[in-house]
Amino acid sequence: MACVDSDMSFLHDDESEVSDASFMSDDEENVAPPVAKSTKGSMPASAALSVLSPNKNLANTSKGKGKNKTIEETYQKKTQLEHILLRPDTYIGSVEPLKQNMFVLDQNNGRIVNREITYTPGLFKIFDEIVVNAADNKQRDQNMDKLDITIDAAANLVSVKNNGKGIPVVMHKEHDCYVPTLIFGHLLTGSNFDDDEQKTTGGRNGYGAKLANIFSTEFIIECLDSTNGLKFTQTFRNNMVVKEKPSVKKCTAAEKKRGDYTKISFSPDLAKFKMTELDEDTVALLSKRAYDIAGSMVNRPGKKLAVTLNGKKIAVKSFQDYLKLFDGINAPCAYEKVGDRWEVGVSSTDGTSQQISFVNAISTTKGGGHVNYIADQIAARLVQTIKKKNKGGTAVSSGNIKNHLCVFVNCLVENPSFDSQTKEFLTTRPKQFGSTCKLSEKFLKAVEKSDIVETILSFAKFKQGRELKKIKGVKKIKLTGIPKLDDANFAGGAKSKDCTLIVTEGDSAKSLAMSGLSVVGRDHYGVFPLRGKPLNVRDANHTQVLKNEEIKNIIEILGLKIGATYDESNIKTLRYGHLMIMADQDHDGSHIKGLVVNMIHNFWPSLLDVPGFLQQFITPIVKISKGKATQTFFTLPQYNNWRESTGNDGKGWKIKYYKGLGTSTSAEAKEYFSNLDMHEIPFVPLSTDLGSQENPLVVDDMDDDFNALAPVPDPAVSSATGADLIDMVFSKKRVTDRKKWLNSLQKDTFLDYSASHDTGMKYSDFINKELILFSKSDCERSIPHVMDGFKPSQRKVLFACFKRKLKDEIKVAQLAGYIGEHSAYHHGEASLHGTIINMAQSFVGSNNINLLTPSGQFGTRRMGGKDAASPRYIFTKLEKITRAIFHPDDDELLTYLNDDGMSIEPEHYMPVIPMVLVNGSDGIGTGWSSTVPTYNPRTIISNIRRLIEGEELETMMPFYSGFSGQIKTNGDSKFAVHGNIERMDDTTLQITELPIKKWTQDYKEFLEKMTVSQTKNVDPELKTFQENHTDATVSFTIKADKEKIDEWEKLPKGGLFAKFKLIGSLSSANMHLFDTEGTINKYATPEDILKEFFDLRMKYYCDRKELMLQRLRREQNMLSNKARFVEEVCSGELVVSNRKKIELLEDLQERGYELFDKKDTHSNADDEDDAEEEPSTANLSKGYEYLLGMKIWSLTYEKAEELRNQLEERTAELRTLENTKPSEIWLSDLEAIEIALGERDDGIREDEANESKAQKKNKKHQQKKKAAAKRGKKKSDEWDSDTEDSDEEEDSYNSDEEVVKVTVPKQRKAAAAKPATKRASGKSTTQKATKPKAAPKTAPKKTIAPKPVSKAVEEDEESDEIEMSLAERLGKKLLVSPPTSKARKPVMDSLVVPAQPTFSDSEDSDSSRKRPSPRNGESDSDVEEVPKPKSKRAKAATSAAKKKPAPKKKPAPKKTMVLDSDSEDDFIDASSDEEENEPAVMDEKPPARRVASRARKTTKTASYTFDDDGSDSEFSFDE
Repeated sequence: MACVDSDMSFLHDDESEVSDASFMSDDEENVAPPVAKSTKGSMPASAALSVLSPNKNLANTSKGKGKNKTIEETYQKKTQLEHILLRPDTYIGSVEPLKQNMFVLDQNNGRIVNREITYTPGLFKIFDEIVVNAADNKQRDQNMDKLDITIDAAANLVSVKNNGKGIPVVMHKEHDCYVPTLIFGHLLTGSNFDDDEQKTTGGRNGYGAKLANIFSTEFIIECLDSTNGLKFTQTFRNNMVVKEKPSVKKCTAAEKKRGDYTKISFSPDLAKFKMTELDEDTVALLSKRAYDIAGSMVNRPGKKLAVTLNGKKIAVKSFQDYLKLFDGINAPCAYEKVGDRWEVGVSSTDGTSQQISFVNAISTTKGGGHVNYIADQIAARLVQTIKKKNKGGTAVSSGNIKNHLCVFVNCLVENPSFDSQTKEFLTTRPKQFGSTCKLSEKFLKAVEKSDIVETILSFAKFKQGRELKKIKGVKKIKLTGIPKLDDANFAGGAKSKDCTLIVTEGDSAKSLAMSGLSVVGRDHYGVFPLRGKPLNVRDANHTQVLKNEEIKNIIEILGLKIGATYDESNIKTLRYGHLMIMADQDHDGSHIKGLVVNMIHNFWPSLLDVPGFLQQFITPIVKISKGKATQTFFTLPQYNNWRESTGNDGKGWKIKYYKGLGTSTSAEAKEYFSNLDMHEIPFVPLSTDLGSQENPLVVDDMDDDFNALAPVPDPAVSSATGADLIDMVFSKKRVTDRKKWLNSLQKDTFLDYSASHDTGMKYSDFINKELILFSKSDCERSIPHVMDGFKPSQRKVLFACFKRKLKDEIKVAQLAGYIGEHSAYHHGEASLHGTIINMAQSFVGSNNINLLTPSGQFGTRRMGGKDAASPRYIFTKLEKITRAIFHPDDDELLTYLNDDGMSIEPEHYMPVIPMVLVNGSDGIGTGWSSTVPTYNPRTIISNIRRLIEGEELETMMPFYSGFSGQIKTNGDSKFAVHGNIERMDDTTLQITELPIKKWTQDYKEFLEKMTVSQTKNVDPELKTFQENHTDATVSFTIKADKEKIDEWEKLPKGGLFAKFKLIGSLSSANMHLFDTEGTINKYATPEDILKEFFDLRMKYYCDRKELMLQRLRREQNMLSNKARFVEEVCSGELVVSNRKKIELLEDLQERGYELFDKKDTHSNADDEDDAEEEPSTANLSKGYEYLLGMKIWSLTYEKAEELRNQLEERTAELRTLENTKPSEIWLSDLEAIEIALGERDDGIREDEANESKAQKKNKKHQQKKKAAAKRGKKKSDEWDSDTEDSDEEEDSYNSDEEVVKVTVPKQRKAAAAKPATKRASGKSTTQKATKPKAAPKTAPKKTIAPKPVSKAVEEDEESDEIEMSLAERLGKKLLVSPPTSKARKPVMDSLVVPAQPTFSDSEDSDSSRKRPSPRNGESDSDVEEVPKPKSKRAKAATSAAKKKPAPKKKPAPKKTMVLDSDSEDDFIDASSDEEENEPAVMDEKPPARRVASRARKTTKTASYTFDDDGSDSEFSFDE
């Protein structure tokens, strides 16, 4: 019989009062439970559980029944128990059954599914309180390893049992009851009220398990305390009103051995939940909670927790395994365990945000701060990722991104707070979590690579599609507001179906169309010009399409609606029934046609199935005429075939090229429109285009890199439909398909329009035979050739420079004009300017060998060349080494291209070394990109020698001239590029080199960001930094805290290098190049490139030798004929005067004289076909011109002897060449390149030495000035000998130079003038003054009075002998600049100096080096040396110079070409040898102190001379 505990006895009102304040309202973080307030002498608050209101009957609260309520009935007081039962929703949630979609356990398959169930939230809550209590014990005792949950629906009984440290079975001294009774039988009790203690348990408010007791008909507590050896059992009944007396027994030895446990069994009061039984839905929901505990507790520290449900162990080994049990939830694409308290994961959803989260094993079904904490980090990262991938598209907010995330969180939070007692939403702020969870880079990258990004992008595109549909046209007759539209008169009206809109390539093409419309009229034809190339809408971003005015204009003009489907029945709803494309007949015109087709196919594919809707207007590309006969060709291959068929290369026909529509005249336009049947080509319906039967496409499936040697037809590609080909060509996703399509192009492929006039043109034919030519041309512009490493624009630049023989400087802008004229450059001048400038740049990261001279500011490593001056202000010319690499003897072996009948650059040059490896390349074409690092030219030369000798190649590493960092191998075909950083002391770092392609200005901006704090109340990473770099060097001095530097040094993957981003990367895995067959090949290593280059280059050396032998034999034969001719004329055997021309020519022919034609490189004696024919008189006259055109002075015996001597010399040369192997010629060329490289490097070292010397001198000078300022002896603007640098001081900085000091005698007749100093591109050279041994007797004495000397003169003359008196030194300084009086002229005219070193070719070639600029105060001539004895030639030159007046500015001498030259010397000044030793007369004016680099060099003029007879030396032939 249950007895009532004495604690439950009723209390009088005056014995125990519950304060009204005890029923507190919920605050924003947690529920404040009602607190019982006990007064002095009253019973504890826990004893007030049974206290009833003054109205003893809870149910009988008078409703008045129409009567007025009494004061007692209106104002009532409830006990805590009464309040819980009266207002259960405040504590356990609703007790009304709900229908809702919930995750529940499917008992049949053990999966967690989301379905609609009927459940009571209050019942679920009291069960969850007991379960969470058991889970909390794992936090208190990590040895807990078992939790059993039993749900007996039939018996309406639920039990939860856990082992681990149990509840102590002891009497509570303050409340005089056992602790288990206190915990489970008294409200507002527990162990979680110490807020100073940071706990990660689920309990908080002291209700918890007591609520389960209150809402149960029976509640049984069973626990074992092994420490005290007691087993406790107690039963509560009738909503905790009846409390049986606890049973406390000593436990057995076996029970004690098994350890502590706690078991709670209860029978829910179903009536209070308006239920009759534990139905299937409720059991499924409660069972799922068991799985929750298993999944959220599995990775807790200590022993592994085993959770059983109805005696069956739940097989969950990890939180990930638990997540995989959910149906309808994608498995995590990224998962991470952060510390001991956080497990997070994420997956994609269908656009509705989802989450599965736990806080201290509590299932937070509505999420909360912990979920937002993780979701915000993921969303912040994805916002940037989506922005990059969806450039220009609709902006995607973090909220949109969260809608596509399913976030999984399992965490422990200290002292968590929730929005209600149901604990479904965590309100604790992240800073109060007690731990942090910063997602790793690996986790975030996994999210970026997952389908989440694509899902969000798809959503963004969906939104964009809705916005695009807002752009639509309307059929109306009058259309205004569209610039440059000439609308058809019938457009938008009843006859709109018969109207045609002509879209043209630019305004000039529109003018042509308007001229043609004068024939057909304006009623049915409208014209609209396109501005450049249309947008590729297939992969364009949303913003690009929305902001593209041309697309919007075309939509409005045609009356189109995006997303609409058109056919023959509704085409009349448009303003025009036809669209005609009128573009140039070149490759770019084909591209424009393709882009228009792509736009229609992307937005309105059905339009391409409407017969005749899309058309193209073709115009001739070549027109020939002969008399009244005319013929037109629409493709160049057709014209070339006709020209070859004539047999005489079309001679006699007038040929006109029409590369652009603007070439045609108005009369021709009218002619075109008069014959529309010939010029109008319709496209066939797209659905009928099933591919070409005779498709030129072939692919090679044997090699992924497409290195096909012989094309093999691929049926799959050949049978591709027109629609598939359109998508393949313009979709970024089909790069591989485009490679197969493009790399298999057959030679001489072209589209024959004649077959399309009647049947129409297939889209597949247009793409495979016309558009493919543009793609090939695009690749040729972007991807270099394996032999010369050039793209066409670079090849055109070099061709024009060779053709102009560019030995003198020319403005870059002027050179660009010359290139456009002589090499048929068809693109913008700005692009050509950039090409010229890039070929001349020599800073680190540009060219290892610059082929052009950078005379002026061509850019520096400060901005990666972007700081180059305007092309109007900078000059260039060919470097000397350029002709050593591209030898003139190879020019005649090259295959030159033809453009509009003009011979232009070759297909490719044949350099001595592979320039693609020397200077590298970068480019992106159609289907391909190419990146080739640069390599050391000396290593390349060494490897070529190895190949010649048959030895193994040395492995080549990337090399960049002037780079002082390190390049290390980082796996196959990958290299790590390290800059230089050094720790100078505890707080100082110095950076002296940056990785390749990282420019100084950009890096400065990076450091500036590090000096600014990115977060409030956080110090910046760097204190400050200083810059001491120049245009050619890098020097950053950085200051930071010692602790931070120590931390940075320990960073993984590079330490300081990683922190300061001083590790770059290079790769040789993308070396795509054109080969000699016109195919793009991929080369795995630079050695592969070198081997392919070697084989063809060796063949060219054999061909060069044969060509040189032919030249020598020709010269040999010519000299032999000329010598015999002179001898016969002198002896009288042959009479040439007073004879008829025909007789003389026939006489020469009978005597066996050979014919030589200047334009022919072969002797007709070697041509059997010519020997069999009887030459005409004209041919004889031309062939014997070399004999009959000789001067009369040449018809002497002396000349005959001279010719015989020349013949012997040529014969010797011929024998020598015949005995020379082609490889020996190559080795000789390699040696010449090495010599040129050595000269360049010597000049660079000299520049560095001069710069160092100037820096030291300036430093010393500044130190002296500071010292003088401190002493205060002189004013800063007065001259002070103490602040001047003496000659001894300068000698100490340049001790390796031997300087002979000159002591000036006391009496001088004339002071030798100091010579002018020349500079080349910033190079400072010391000029040696030439002085006579004794002053001329005739020279009058001149007394120079000392007078104030300017500071500039002081600095120029600071190297004079210090042993002189001050007056002597000042007098000497004044004599440097001679007076203009006539009395001084003879003296000045007699002063001569040897030619400057800068006058030689070697100095000119060095002008491309980046040299230091002279510092302020640095003298051009710091020392004066005694002249060496003159040679005879120098004395003669001196004597000749005395007779000449001082030269002013003479014009450049005329150039004459040395005929038939085989040597590179013909491209060097003929006078250069003489100029090197020829004395230069001093100008009267003193040299300027600082001049531009261009002015510092002497401009030389190449001089090419003939022999006296004008024709008997050597002959050359026209190109």
